[in-house]
Amino acid sequence: MGHTISFRLTGELAAWLEETAARTGVSQGRIIRDQLERAKSGGSVQPFMRLAGSIRGPRDLSSRKGFSRS
Repeated sequence: MGHTISFRLTGELAAWLEETAARTGVSQGRIIRDQLERAKSGGSVQPFMRLAGSIRGPRDLSSRKGFSRS
């Protein structure tokens, strides 16, 4: 490995990391490296897309009152 870095985690993140490592059998360092690689490669280029399909409304917005051209 190349570079060593130290940082502090919140209790919540530390608990998540420990639980995830124990459940998956992957080291905590490997999980962190994988997440950094994902962030580096732009894994979430369009974060707004996570909302796609989650908003309820008319199927066709042009059918809303006041928006028809007839």
